[in-house]
Amino acid sequence: MNIDGKIGIYFLKEIWSHYNDLKQSKQPLQEVEWKYILAVFNTLGIGMEPSIKYLMNSQQSFDQFESWIEENGRISNKAISHFNSVIRNEKNEETHITKIFNDEEIDHWNEEGYVILKNAISQEDCKEAVKFICDQIDVDLHEKSSWYSDHYLRQGIMVQLFNHEILEKNRFSEKIRLAFEQLWNKKNLIVSMDRVSFNPPETDFYQFPGPNLHWDVSLSQPIPFGIQGLLYLTDTAENQGAFTLIPGFHKSIDTWLSSLDGNPRDINLLNNFNEKPISANAGDFIIWDHRLPHGSRKNLADSPRIVQYINYQPMDIEYQKEWI
Repeated sequence: MNIDGKIGIYFLKEIWSHYNDLKQSKQPLQEVEWKYILAVFNTLGIGMEPSIKYLMNSQQSFDQFESWIEENGRISNKAISHFNSVIRNEKNEETHITKIFNDEEIDHWNEEGYVILKNAISQEDCKEAVKFICDQIDVDLHEKSSWYSDHYLRQGIMVQLFNHEILEKNRFSEKIRLAFEQLWNKKNLIVSMDRVSFNPPETDFYQFPGPNLHWDVSLSQPIPFGIQGLLYLTDTAENQGAFTLIPGFHKSIDTWLSSLDGNPRDINLLNNFNEKPISANAGDFIIWDHRLPHGSRKNLADSPRIVQYINYQPMDIEYQKEWI
């Protein structure tokens, strides 16, 4: 198996050839498994829909396709290297899983659907990441008025920052990767290219825009197992816009969904369940079962909550094609 092109990632040339053949209404000469198509575009930080639309609606060369990805994606040489390494080791039968969590923590994971990995990264790396984020969005943590300034990188509490040396360092933390491997009970996981978040305190002129409790997965049953994670870059109290979830919901979600007549994403349907805001320290990493309703909340403290989203998942992750 060869790597072609200037980006240097497995399967990209085959994907381009596959869709070129489809455009010509002929049997693709380059068959590419869907799991590889998903994983490649995720690694390159570019959406599946715009990528396929580009491939099907243009007559561009492979070199031009790569240039389009460079302009529209989020190229990370470290993520590409990691992906290529996973592909090379895909047939590796190594099964030893390092235990990051103890038995008590695993029991909590099974019962509550979430677990906290303490001290996943250092305080120094947290501070460096916070400084980078604030510098990029023109925020001075000592000047409250700057916390609410408009900036093109800010979308609600989300900040469209993906690539930087410190974000990469956090993303490729061995401790975080091993935690995901233990919970998946699998090695050779693919890292996602996720963004960061800046949630400032509410004021008379600024109200929390969401997201409130929600799911990032289709609610079509059965919901396959999946995991998500976020890294606190600042010490975060419960009232500081803390990450919030409904503990244990993963154990009853199928029964709950079957009992509904209306839209399961109506947030009011969750009013009778107890939400839990998760307080933790800078450097702590929260991992949760994606079947749990989760979100952020109003920041009623006196300083922003700043986090980085990080996720690892298998190449052959299951998902429901129907979105509900």
